[in-house]
Amino acid sequence: MYTTVNEDGILNNYAAEPKVYYAEYPAIWEQRKYVLQGLFATLIVTTLVLISFSVS
Repeated sequence: MYTTVNEDGILNNYAAEPKVYYAEYPAIWEQRKYVLQGLFATLIVTTLVLISFSVS
């Protein structure tokens, strides 16, 4: 942890900064996984909305 002290004796603590790296473009199998996750989430939300309309 990086710590500094000002002229009044007050400590300032700074968090350790992580290394910066560039994100890589997802592979084709990762893209397919994201599509399936999106479809599953859409199905769940649609089901919940339809159930809420039918109950009310």
